[in-house]
Amino acid sequence: MDDAVQTRRREIATEHLLFKTIEYVDARHPGLLDVLEASLDHLGDPADGADKDDEAVRAIARRMIVGARREGA
Repeated sequence: MDDAVQTRRREIATEHLLFKTIEYVDARHPGLLDVLEASLDHLGDPADGADKDDEAVRAIARRMIVGARREGA
């Protein structure tokens, strides 16, 4: 199997499990999503090359938080 395919599948599975964990915890401890959202200024892309894009990483995290809020509503 292609390494890129395996990596993509692992990322999809990891994102799903993390997303469901966030939903579960926030349902029992309201405010988690607010804390996560407030932490985004500290999130960045660890790459050193030309493809480094801190804001793109933050945008992904913001979309995940918005999705979790929508699912939890």
